[in-house]
Amino acid sequence: MLLIHCPYCEQTLPELEFTYAGEAHIARPDVSGPVSDEEWRNFLFIRTNVKGPHYERWRHSHGCGRFFNAVRDTVSDRFLITYKAGEKRPELSDLPEKST
Repeated sequence: MLLIHCPYCEQTLPELEFTYAGEAHIARPDVSGPVSDEEWRNFLFIRTNVKGPHYERWRHSHGCGRFFNAVRDTVSDRFLITYKAGEKRPELSDLPEKST
């Protein structure tokens, strides 16, 4: 079972408390002008599929109900860091070393 740290509640709880909400830091196209079908398609459907650290969005659905971001290693399934929504995206070089 995964243990996830909620940066708002300051608790580390089982994954059953949380809901995955997709890739983090996806920029919505500027809709003040025309948006091409390709730009809209990319926003809606195209996501990275990395092997290693991946920026994700999660929700503490059975707790405070707030969204937060996390960096999870897709190989080891280990959470490297969680941080509040709206905070600056951490650089991968600043994250803790992966455990073997």
